[in-house]
Amino acid sequence: MLINENTKISKLLKENPEALEAIVALSPDFKKLRNPLLRRLMAARTTIGMAAKIGKVKPEDFFNALAPLGFEVDKTEPADGEPSERKPLPPYLKSLSSQQIVVLDVREMIADGKDPLRPIQEKVKELEPGQALNIINSFEPAPLISLLERQGFQSFVDQIDEEQFETYFYREDGDTNNEIKTENTSNANDWDEILKKFEGNMREIDVRHLEMPMPMMSILENLDTLPEEQALFVKHKKIPVFLLTELKDREYEYRINDVQEGEVYLIIFKKK
Repeated sequence: MLINENTKISKLLKENPEALEAIVALSPDFKKLRNPLLRRLMAARTTIGMAAKIGKVKPEDFFNALAPLGFEVDKTEPADGEPSERKPLPPYLKSLSSQQIVVLDVREMIADGKDPLRPIQEKVKELEPGQALNIINSFEPAPLISLLERQGFQSFVDQIDEEQFETYFYREDGDTNNEIKTENTSNANDWDEILKKFEGNMREIDVRHLEMPMPMMSILENLDTLPEEQALFVKHKKIPVFLLTELKDREYEYRINDVQEGEVYLIIFKKK
């Protein structure tokens, strides 16, 4: 297979699964790719060039590591940093006028450490039949996509470049039930009891310093290796609303202790 800086990591892994360990060996930052869920979220939208920046290595390091597996460098295609396969808009989105597309750019909110969920909820709730919402972000908002698709929305991700992702949410059926439903966040009545139950049998992580979407990815990565009899104690700066839906789907229970603004604790454990 011919590869260059624009080749997606997912294509490498599909061509030869052994590429996973070759990539992981390049940088500790790539260890999260061993987690199937994180791999699915990241590999499909990450090119060799983008991954090299994340792992603080050079694209040539990728080429050298993958050469023994039969990959060859395509020197005829320039590495311009643009997405190698930008897909056309679905017919329904193409049929909409600019006035029918509501745009919300959340990049500045995230850069300022603000949670964009509430503004997104407001925009979704205000959508009228025949309108679509375009969320502009610096990464693919996989948790939001998962949450809204469960509630009847269709989605389409248009990667403009490595720093800009435009994600469209829409309903072709014209349904006007646009309220985002999230999981219960008030369940700390037995916090002390649960804390005592897992005393001495709990792994602790602090994700307050991580930028989105890394807190959720770090939590899921830890849960992937957590023994069923243990609990995960998480220090977070906010209630991770999107994570809660994912936990429910993966049959985990959780307790939330909203201590104060910027300080939230969670205990996550497997359902018995």
